[in-house]
Amino acid sequence: MGEEYRAKVFKSGNSLALRLPKALGLKEGAEMKVREESGRFVVEHADAKRKITGEGWMGMLPGLKPLTREEREFEASPRPWDDPDWKWPSQK
Repeated sequence: MGEEYRAKVFKSGNSLALRLPKALGLKEGAEMKVREESGRFVVEHADAKRKITGEGWMGMLPGLKPLTREEREFEASPRPWDDPDWKWPSQK
């Protein structure tokens, strides 16, 4: 376990706030998640939603490279209902 710190709860507007020691290394404005588990409060960083990218493992696969913007564009696939003479199965 890490070190133990004491923190004060105080009123901030119509809410309560928890003053955390600077020694914890948090940055001002950092977003945190707080949840209650069996009478204990767990405070942890609220990580931004991370995008899944292949940057870490793509270099391990020879011949695999990211698609260019042009390669990512696809032609629209024809759909039966785009045909003016097409009827829904229930209309036949």
